[in-house]
Amino acid sequence: MHEIYPLIQKTRFPAIYREKLSTLQINLGYKCNQTCLHCHVNAGPKRKEIMDIKTMKQIVSFIRKFKIQVVDLTGGAPEMNPNFEFLVNEARNLNCHIIDRCNLTILLESKYKNITKLLIENNVEIVASLPCYQKENVDNQRGKGVFNKSIRALQMLNEKGYGIQKNLLLNLVYNPQGPELPPGQTELESLYKKKLDDEYGIQFNNLYTITNMPIARFGSTLISKGSFIQYMSLLKKSFSYKALENLMCKTLISIDYLGYVYDCDFNQMLNIGLSDNRKKHISEINIDQLAESKINTADHCYGCTAGSGSSCGGSLI
Repeated sequence: MHEIYPLIQKTRFPAIYREKLSTLQINLGYKCNQTCLHCHVNAGPKRKEIMDIKTMKQIVSFIRKFKIQVVDLTGGAPEMNPNFEFLVNEARNLNCHIIDRCNLTILLESKYKNITKLLIENNVEIVASLPCYQKENVDNQRGKGVFNKSIRALQMLNEKGYGIQKNLLLNLVYNPQGPELPPGQTELESLYKKKLDDEYGIQFNNLYTITNMPIARFGSTLISKGSFIQYMSLLKKSFSYKALENLMCKTLISIDYLGYVYDCDFNQMLNIGLSDNRKKHISEINIDQLAESKINTADHCYGCTAGSGSSCGGSLI
């Protein structure tokens, strides 16, 4: 795995500052049942890093104290954390809107067969990766057989009301196959909806287009193929000030599996701390200290501001 940070640390990215905190994005661990080429976490079946119950309880205390509105659960496959149910129930009891960033195939594994019921009972929004509506492209990016399993999982979710009932949101995520920007989100969503409905009877709410970040597994692949500099040039050339205004990091903090806090999930993977660069734990964070503080940036931030912009909720423009 190539080291990315030395290639992106000297940046001219514009200074950006925090606004009111509304969202905690919580990485429950890097263990995953898949190994995707575009994964910025380097997640996989052999990863051992998992958030423990003590850290979860500290996060719940933070949510309660500062009245956090949105809890965004990610990984790896967040459902593989043995205390996933605890955190979902606690967050829901505190009236949080919960997002589960699900890879779909995990819902078909017998060990996790009760997860879907848990998600329904707590009105959890599912944001699921499906980087294409064509089998070959998905399997090339995410592994052999993943497309068919993803389709079965989506059909199962539809049967349970996801993507149909108003309180059960089912959103899909598109990632480009290689070093290029996503196409227009609105147009691609219409195509996804037609293809998935016509061929598989699948319904969903929204499609989010997300730019591949030049870090971790994807960044290392770019370096190996000699296309890292070219991709970074594309991101910088496509910079948008309109996207800059709506960056998700302005209202979000990212928490790693040990409970340490970062400006975003990408900074977490690069081990770039908060603005003073001191590693801070969620148990010592005061929300007032975050207000209007400067967000740490590097060249990878151009990935969020290229073209129509990119966030965990898709296009920013």
